[in-house]
Amino acid sequence: MTPETGPSPLTIARRLDVNARRARVAQALEAMRKEGIEITISSVATRARVHRSFIHRHLDLRADVYAAADQPSVAATATATTRQSLEADNLNLRSTVRRQTQHIADLEARFSELLGEQAYSRTGLGAPRNHAALEEQNHTLQNEIQELQAKLQDQEEELGAAREANRQLIGQLNKTAARDG
Repeated sequence: MTPETGPSPLTIARRLDVNARRARVAQALEAMRKEGIEITISSVATRARVHRSFIHRHLDLRADVYAAADQPSVAATATATTRQSLEADNLNLRSTVRRQTQHIADLEARFSELLGEQAYSRTGLGAPRNHAALEEQNHTLQNEIQELQAKLQDQEEELGAAREANRQLIGQLNKTAARDG
């Protein structure tokens, strides 16, 4: 574009084409809003006979489509669903499912405890010992094992000393018997 000649015919034609397509998008959007049809970029582009990328490239058109999609349509009644109501319902359902899942897990844990207690009482084994009592018993038994191992080692040393003393006495008796004999 030079200052002397103005815009070229190609530039003018391009601007006219863009303006015509923008007008078609606006008309399609308004018609879809009135008819209560679901508004998405793809559906507006199809109705306006433009490519989706045209709407994406023009930020104001894209914002208009998103705004129209979030608003209830003119033809919508009080019972009609909107994208916002569906999203709210979806969020509420997810929350409900999460709570119910936790509740089911709690019930399963409690049921398992009750079955365990019932099995112990029916078999006559009594109630299960708690973990702390078992650890205390384990600690006590380990101490007893260490004490018994120390006693065993002392007795093995005494036995070894007694055997050595016995060897020496037998050796002296043999020497005495060999001298006397």
